[in-house]
Amino acid sequence: MAETISAAGSCLEPLFGCLLEAAGREVAAFLRIKSNWSDLEKARDSLRAVETTVRAAVTAEEDKLNVCDPQVEVWLKRVDELRPDAIDVDYSSLLGFSCLCQCTVHARRRASIGKRVVDALEEVNKLTEEGRQFRTFGFKPPPRAVSRLSQTETVGLEPMLAQVHDLLEKGESSIIGVWGQGGIGKTTLLHAFNNDLEKKDHNYQVVIFIEVSNSETLNTVEMQQTICDRLNLPWNESETVEKRAKFLVKALARKRFLLLLDDVRKRFRLEDVGIPTPDTKSQSKLILTSRFQEVCFQMGAQRSRIEMKVLDDAAAWNLFLSKLSNEAFAAVESPNFNKVVRDQARKIFFSCGGLPLALNVIGTAVAGLEGPREWISAANDINMLNNEDVDEMFYRLKYSYDRLKPTQQQCFLYCTLFPEYGSISKEPLVDYWLAEGLLLNDRQKGDQIIQSLISASLLQTSSSLSSKNARHWLHYSISTCHTRIRILPERLWLLKELRHLDLSVTAELEDTLNNCSKLFKLRVLNLFRSHYGISDVNDLNLDSLKALMFLGITIYAEDVLKKLNKTSPLAKSTYRLNLKYCRKMHSLKISDLNHLVHLEELYVESCYNLSTLDADAELTTSGLELLTLSVLPMLENVIVAPTPHHFRHIRKLAISSCPKLKNITWVLKLEMLERLVITNCDGLLKIVEEDSGDEAETMLEDKCIDDGQSACNSGDNTHAEFLNLRSIVLTDVKMLRSICKPRNFPSLETIRVEDCPNLRSIPLSSTYNCGKLKQVCGSVEWWEKLEWEDKEGKESKFFIPI
Repeated sequence: MAETISAAGSCLEPLFGCLLEAAGREVAAFLRIKSNWSDLEKARDSLRAVETTVRAAVTAEEDKLNVCDPQVEVWLKRVDELRPDAIDVDYSSLLGFSCLCQCTVHARRRASIGKRVVDALEEVNKLTEEGRQFRTFGFKPPPRAVSRLSQTETVGLEPMLAQVHDLLEKGESSIIGVWGQGGIGKTTLLHAFNNDLEKKDHNYQVVIFIEVSNSETLNTVEMQQTICDRLNLPWNESETVEKRAKFLVKALARKRFLLLLDDVRKRFRLEDVGIPTPDTKSQSKLILTSRFQEVCFQMGAQRSRIEMKVLDDAAAWNLFLSKLSNEAFAAVESPNFNKVVRDQARKIFFSCGGLPLALNVIGTAVAGLEGPREWISAANDINMLNNEDVDEMFYRLKYSYDRLKPTQQQCFLYCTLFPEYGSISKEPLVDYWLAEGLLLNDRQKGDQIIQSLISASLLQTSSSLSSKNARHWLHYSISTCHTRIRILPERLWLLKELRHLDLSVTAELEDTLNNCSKLFKLRVLNLFRSHYGISDVNDLNLDSLKALMFLGITIYAEDVLKKLNKTSPLAKSTYRLNLKYCRKMHSLKISDLNHLVHLEELYVESCYNLSTLDADAELTTSGLELLTLSVLPMLENVIVAPTPHHFRHIRKLAISSCPKLKNITWVLKLEMLERLVITNCDGLLKIVEEDSGDEAETMLEDKCIDDGQSACNSGDNTHAEFLNLRSIVLTDVKMLRSICKPRNFPSLETIRVEDCPNLRSIPLSSTYNCGKLKQVCGSVEWWEKLEWEDKEGKESKFFIPI
């Protein structure tokens, strides 16, 4: 029996120990409640400090677009779930009972609260210790298949949007091209399409939107960075573009991707960026937008193309009305209101030509107009801008720009310093404005200006705003074109990563302080039509720019031109050439520029002794597209050889202040000519001299024969001429008597004549094709005095008085 009791006692001993220990804790909690409460308050302070540190670290991660670590997220949730309010109230009420055995009820309550204080203290200490152990607070999230983009209204674009979806789902081709003129809504369409995919079922693992805008050079690095970000891949700044491209090709090839390339202006190899060409086997696809159908062909969209056209009148009118204020809308649409307002609104509306961008910009600009006088004034202002010799979209934007306050205008112009691709966050932009003195320590005003520019449709919001990227782009690209800058900063050369420096059309730039030759990573250097020109051979010290891909340059001396043409790397990079003040230059042969293999624009001005320009036979392929001859008082001979010659690709010809030119019959040989502009040429009698017996032409033919050329200035009509000519602009040509004899002008849209009092005829006739003609602009007096080959040729419906 004793043994049995002994055995039972040994078995129960651990249990008794646990009970005694538990009882001891209960007693301790009961007796040490004040001490434990004091420890709890100190522990809470420590936890709050740790929580503050953790939350700050999480905020920092979220600011970098990272997400909170799941373990940290659970810990923060546990901290939030601690509810000290109830125990605080209970403990405060307990302090009123000082006697330990005042009553059994309060003793039990004290024991309960004492236990809760101990439990709370243990939980707080545990959370504090866990919080101190965290080393990682966030991570970059795996990319979503679709990243939402900023989106504006898609009024009238719904049918196009449906067509893109249909081609994507059912089209045979893996590459789809969308093309149409600038401002027609291609970017809006692509943004809307991207956002549609967020709501629709699709098989793509990643959809990537890239703004290309490669008007001069391809922004390869920025495109690669966009792809890396969307694929959540690490970025290695030291890696070469070529090596990174190979890596990205492999990375993308493992995925079913949909690539959206916006504003592709020139053909480029997808693989050079890091994009594998989509095919039916990979099930990946590519959609690109461009202003040119030819680019769609070149990029592989031969089978699947969509031409974007202007909005129909109903959709365009709805979009225009949607921009107006309630008062302006009522003034335009109310049947009881003055009909003048509606008529003027319709005039402004029609000036937008159905282009969504123009409708947005102009509609916003006139949104607050109400009375007839305001609408009439606005219509007149817009019509006046329309008649200026500027790009159509420019005059529409200019009206909105002109309505800005001076400070808003300066801030808007500052935005043009950034590349047209990519984005900049609002905060750094306001910082730059403040640093430049455009704002007087008023950040709130900066935010208001940004909003006003967005409201005016002069800036667009972006879904990818990053101050890091803003600074990155600033260091990669600087533009001061069309500014009055006089001298470059002395230490500009310290921007070692600068790739793009645009100093074109800087009328007051006097010195670059030898900065350009020290910017070794420059890819684009544009000094075209800058007041700062190279006048000494020794100043052409740009051979150190090994990465240079695009050079625009102004040259003041013939020997500098000769050196440029012999310097192979620079010659191959030259796209725009301005010859100015070359006083020793008496003649210029285009074939002498044979090493400038990429020359696209030639601007010859103020070369006061230049008398002969010779576009001789083309021995090498010439890409010259734009030619300007300005302030050349001695120029009297322009010699164009039989095809193929160096002028055969010219699309725009501008001639001004060349008083010795009697005619420019050689324009008949410019097969690709689209725009002809002649200004202030006092000696010009005829554009095309078609009388082979004319003395001036005979002299020119003799000159050609002496130079070994034949039929250089012939009016021969055996070949079709002016097939591509779209615009003729004649201003202040006082002695001009005729343009040419009537003939087919299948592409001609506009004839504009100002201050040409002796011009008595224009080459229009009912017997010839002028089917695309839209307008003939001139004074009423000039129009009424015109002589016509037949009465049917005089179509007053085309006439627009100016």
